[in-house]
Amino acid sequence: MTTDERKSLIARYKAGYADVVDALDGITPGELDWRPAPGEWSAREVVHHLADSETIAGVRLRRLLTEEKPAIAGYDEAAYARRLRYADRPPEPALQAFAAARATTAQLLDLMAETDWQRTGVHSESGSYSAARWLEIYAAHAHDHASQIRRNRAAWAARGH
Repeated sequence: MTTDERKSLIARYKAGYADVVDALDGITPGELDWRPAPGEWSAREVVHHLADSETIAGVRLRRLLTEEKPAIAGYDEAAYARRLRYADRPPEPALQAFAAARATTAQLLDLMAETDWQRTGVHSESGSYSAARWLEIYAAHAHDHASQIRRNRAAWAARGH
């Protein structure tokens, strides 16, 4: 990854929260809880996922930066959604947690040295896992879910609500 590619990904990472907030702008209670298909997440559930995922992502990066070859554990996102009752909780605290976790991690990204980007651990599901790979994944993550929220809302609207 070149320095310019990394800078672009960091900027994309930093813009992720704003993209999610934009996708949620003006959302109605019906849109917030509507699922486009069985087994798919509502916008409310997506927001809770982002809070948990961003918290886990921040810990992963911190472990990569401070430990030698850390074991990075995968987790069952569907179990989190179900067991942590995403559908039953207000989204506002989760949105705040997502913003705070992303902001503090963005500070680290701005301070990382070239050697920090080369640090690696071992992910339980995907094997070798570097700080650079972490950035590739999480630079896109919030944007992907913002798009999911927009698709949910468009599908809701198309149903005539």
